[in-house]
Parts: sequence; C-alpha cells; structure tokens
Amino acid sequence: MDIVKTSDWFMKKNTKVHSLERRFSKRIESIPSVLVSKIAKIDELKGQWVTGAKLGPQALGRLKRSVLITSTGASTRIEGARLSDEDIEKMMKGINIQKFSDRDRQEVKGYYELLEKVFDSWKNLKFNENTIKHFHKELLIYVEKDKEHRGEYKKGENKVHMIDEAGKSLGILFDTTPAYLTPIQMQELVEWTIEMLKEEKYHPLLIIGNFLVEFLKIHPFSDGNGRVSRVLTNLLLLKCGYLYMPYVSHEKLVEDNKPDYYIALRRSQKTMGGKNENITPWLDFFFEMVLKQSQMAVELLSKENIEKILSEKQLLVWRCIEEGKEVSVREVVKNTKIARPTVKQAIESLLKLKKIERIGLGRSVRYRKAYS
Repeated sequence: MDIVKTSDWFMKKNTKVHSLERRFSKRIESIPSVLVSKIAKIDELKGQWVTGAKLGPQALGRLKRSVLITSTGASTRIEGARLSDEDIEKMMKGINIQKFSDRDRQEVKGYYELLEKVFDSWKNLKFNENTIKHFHKELLIYVEKDKEHRGEYKKGENKVHMIDEAGKSLGILFDTTPAYLTPIQMQELVEWTIEMLKEEKYHPLLIIGNFLVEFLKIHPFSDGNGRVSRVLTNLLLLKCGYLYMPYVSHEKLVEDNKPDYYIALRRSQKTMGGKNENITPWLDFFFEMVLKQSQMAVELLSKENIEKILSEKQLLVWRCIEEGKEVSVREVVKNTKIARPTVKQAIESLLKLKKIERIGLGRSVRYRKAYS
C-alpha cells in the first residue's frame, strides 16, 4: 500500500468512525433525566459492592458456580431451550439427562463453558472482532448442526424472531443487516466501541448499551446472536469495573423480563437507520437490568442472604453467635462440634462481613451479633 492509498484508507476509516460518533451523540443527546439518574444509582451501588476483601474465595466460588448454572439456563431458555436449572446442574455434574433433545444439551454445555471462561479470565480477554468470532465458535462447539458456520459471519439473510416458552416463533421483530454488509458494519462498530471506551468521553454504560443494540440489529451470525450478546455483556461490564457480574445473573433478569426485552429491542431498532433514531427504550431496559443486578449484588451481604455466602460450617458458627448474647470461641466449639481452627477462621470471616463484633481483649474476648 503506497502513501497516497494509505492516507485515503485512514481518511475513509476516520470518516466512518466520526459518522458513528455523530449518530451516537445524536441518539444520547436527548436521553431523559431518569436514565441519567439510573446510571448514577448503578455507579453508587458499584462503589458499595464488596469484593474479595470481605467475601472469601470459597464464598465467591459458590456464588459463581450458582450463577453459571442460572445464567446458562436463562440465556438458552430465552432462545427456546427447555432445560431447567436443576437439569443443567445435573448435566454439568455428569449425570445423564435423556428427556431433552441433544441440541438443548449441546447448547447448554457450550454456553456454560464459555461463560465460565469469561468469569475466570476476563482480565486477559481482549474485546475485538476475533474475540467475538471465537466466542461464537466456542458457544456452538458442541452443536453438530452449526459446525459449518461456527465463528463465521452469516452468509445468508436472517431475521429476528420473538420466541415463546415452547421455542416457537411468535413473529418477526425486525429485519437485520444484509449479509454482504455485515463484515464492514461489525468492523466499524467494534472499532468505534473500543475507541470510545478508551477515550472515556462518554459513560461506559451508554457505550455498551449502544454496542449491544447495534450488534443485535446487525445480527452478524446465522445463529447464536442473542447468546453471544449476553456473554459480551458480561465481558464488557467486567472490563468497565462492574465486578459483581459473576455473582448475580444478568441473564436471569433478562429472562424474567423477556417481554420487555423484546419490546425494547423492537421499539429502538425500528428507528435505527432513520432520521430520528431513538434507542432510549433499549437503554432504559438495559440500565434497569444492570440496576437490579447492582442492587442484588449489594444485598448479598444482608442478613436475609447470609446463607448464600457462607459455607455450612461458617453458617453454624454464625447461628451459634446469633442465638447467644455473647459467646467465646470455646463455647462456639462446644455448641457446634466444629474444630477450633475452623471456628476461628469462620469468626474472622464474619468479622470482615460486619455480621459480628468482638467484645473484650485477650483470653476474655467474646463475640456477639453486630447491630449496626
């Protein structure tokens, strides 16, 4: 490529990026104050989220395993699969499930393993087109019927259907980008999103929300677009500091609000490409889901949810202290029949969680339930 052609290429590329930014700016310049308020609430809760400093590795591990099951079930059921969370848990433990189609099991296994990879390795995963294609390939790695197009953009046209609980189409939601335009539109969208997140000119939730609605409008793959979009949601939010993603299921919230999900997409995407684009319905839905997820994450540390984050032995120690006025380590050991070192470790965890408080010093130290 000579100097003139190189210059022309960069000019065309920059023109496209600027065009995307102008469209994006126009979309968000008139967003209602309620959306701005939701962003502020989300970020306030983000700051309150207590990570590994107060939740031990065991508690975080249990939460993550639970969310992997819940998110896998929810995301695949949105697209018509029929396995329950209990079925998925049995399957991932190696217990054979015969009553469902092979495809259901294949899709579930692919989603579970891909999401687990994102939760475990998000810091080392780059957000780019190669990653998106790799995610699609990994998502469908076990689905025999999709082996010809795994990790490849669509070669033919596709439409977005609304799916009922039985997996049947209730109708077409909207038309998608033609196959011949998909590669260039995906390149422009991904490059623009990377650049905007890097520049920090706009709030990341606005950028992520815009990426998702554009991605689903393009519908770049023959199948698996919805599931890929939800995995990417987890990755992008984690990379932007919303570190509670592995501990509260985003997918389950979408499943529980599936009619609103479809309505928000339809209302927003039917305006896209026109003179008066309006993605506010989608942003409102997306922010509402993230807000609920944030609230649930913070609530994990409340008394009502204490059983979700404590091991069986930690829970016994907690109940022993909760039931007594003031107890010593010796009394906890006697009442719970748990070894002294394990009791002391459990007490340290409960102190960090501010569920109990220490009274006195030295040999006379005792513990009681915290009331603050």
